[in-house]
Amino acid sequence: MSLHLLADDAEVLRAAAEWLTRGKRVALVTVLKTWGSSPRPPGSLLVIGSDGEMAGSVSGGCVEETLMARHRAGELGADTPTLVDFGVNSEEAARFGLPCGGRLELLIELLDSPLAVTALMAQLEQHALIARRLCISTGAVSLYPPDGEVEFSVTATDVVKVFGPAWSLLLIGNGQIARHLASMAMQLDYRITICDPREAFIDPNPLPGVSYSQRMPDDEIAALIDAPRTAIVALAHDPKQDDLAMAAALESRAFYIGALGSVRTAAARCRRLIKLGYRAEQIARVHGPAGMPIGSKRPGEIALSILAGITAVRNGVHSSVDRKVRAA
Repeated sequence: MSLHLLADDAEVLRAAAEWLTRGKRVALVTVLKTWGSSPRPPGSLLVIGSDGEMAGSVSGGCVEETLMARHRAGELGADTPTLVDFGVNSEEAARFGLPCGGRLELLIELLDSPLAVTALMAQLEQHALIARRLCISTGAVSLYPPDGEVEFSVTATDVVKVFGPAWSLLLIGNGQIARHLASMAMQLDYRITICDPREAFIDPNPLPGVSYSQRMPDDEIAALIDAPRTAIVALAHDPKQDDLAMAAALESRAFYIGALGSVRTAAARCRRLIKLGYRAEQIARVHGPAGMPIGSKRPGEIALSILAGITAVRNGVHSSVDRKVRAA
């Protein structure tokens, strides 16, 4: 048996395609709903091969073992998608390794051909965002460009999951805060770029897994492929760099735009953007000072507050304290 719990969506799909090509019977498991302290969020994927191979995760280990045993015995899934509940009560939660009171609702699909996933993988190889709709009653699958920002949705008839480039974080300006923020964001599966054209700010010890760019900020933002899934944060402490970044960011579809600085600095930036022709409602997209108000002073704390603010916006949660500063 092989188990790769940390696989991302693309790795899960590649594993499924490989096993199907080799003639294996493959089950695709999707977390539909969770209650209580379930370890994996809705939309999480797991694929199971008939020889016990697994990639992805729906719980962290114990539920996967039960599903694998049932799949090897030919007891998992049917011709049409099957709904399965785990952890309905605390006794079952303990049995399946869920936190006390946790519950999972899973959808099981039996895949019978590599074509079931290769068409989706072809779209992802083109860096496209693609939605996969599954009809629960028939098992019919359709692929189409998503028209919104919802990553995963479940109705009585359909399950829709959006696949595509990972969430991205573009940091304008290198330095201690950028380094801390990049390190933290990697733990949340962001693809990170640090952009700083200034020679004096070239990092002699670049972070593994982080892309570095010396392009001008507006050029870097203009080159974004998947802007709706991108957060842009200006950290340069240089009005020339930060203003270039903010002006370009306001022309993008980035889900979060933030800029470091004091309340006074943020108000001055707003006035400069107004002079550049941006309207108040456009400028209202900028979170400045960037970050949640946690009393942060040190670089690591500031980075933490910024990442918390980004996470809140990404999850549709609005802070009770508005950190968006308007021009006087």
